[in-house]
Amino acid sequence: MNIDDLTSHLPYLRRYARALAGEQRRGDALVQSALENAVGGKVTLSRELPPKIALFRAFHDCAPELDLIGIQPERGPDSRLQRLEARARQALLLTAMEGFTPDEAGQVLAVPASDIEALVGRAHGDIEKALKTRVLIIEDEPVIAADIEAIVGDLGHEVCAIATTRSEATEQAAQHRPGLVLADIQLADNSSGIDAANDILMNLPVPVIFITAFPERLLTGDRPEPAFLITKPFLPNAVKAAISQALFFEEDAAPAPRRAQA
Repeated sequence: MNIDDLTSHLPYLRRYARALAGEQRRGDALVQSALENAVGGKVTLSRELPPKIALFRAFHDCAPELDLIGIQPERGPDSRLQRLEARARQALLLTAMEGFTPDEAGQVLAVPASDIEALVGRAHGDIEKALKTRVLIIEDEPVIAADIEAIVGDLGHEVCAIATTRSEATEQAAQHRPGLVLADIQLADNSSGIDAANDILMNLPVPVIFITAFPERLLTGDRPEPAFLITKPFLPNAVKAAISQALFFEEDAAPAPRRAQA
């Protein structure tokens, strides 16, 4: 298999690993370990599978500890953790965030497609029931903001405010103290959603999900980057999956990355 066939998929493997682990550092370390194992011959990249599926399958083959992520008591309240099943979150992220079909996700996880569908259903139900919160949307395009608001509402969360600029976002966060922030990167007055998130995080430890048309620019692994990222144009299920994962790891909220062009 040509290395170039795999390289183009690495940013998305990083995105998946970060969302699964709940942070950039831990997710990137899992990817790095998997790549080293693959290069060292400890795991074989299947030539019978498409490159992206083969890469994700090798990642899971190299990292059996993935099945333990999410059941560590120190990462959050026991009641929340016990509601979630690592395998179900994997199936949810593979299908909703990374765009794999149930058949493809089954190839990644080495389970039947019917199992994937059942796992995704359980993940949606369990996470959505446990993680209701107030959401601040930072988005300067009214149609996109309305779409996000509808998705957030479908999950049972409350949109406490919609901001279109950095200063407005900071003010609304101080006023409403949301439990989650969804932030576009390029805002109406040419300010940055990343800067807005950093302003908010100075006073409020809250998970942030970034929205951008150029996700590869924030998935290089070379600098502080977000754990949760949605690609424009987005699918509702991708937004739902990101929200669920971000809220699951809410106690691990970290400062946003430095401003990057996206």
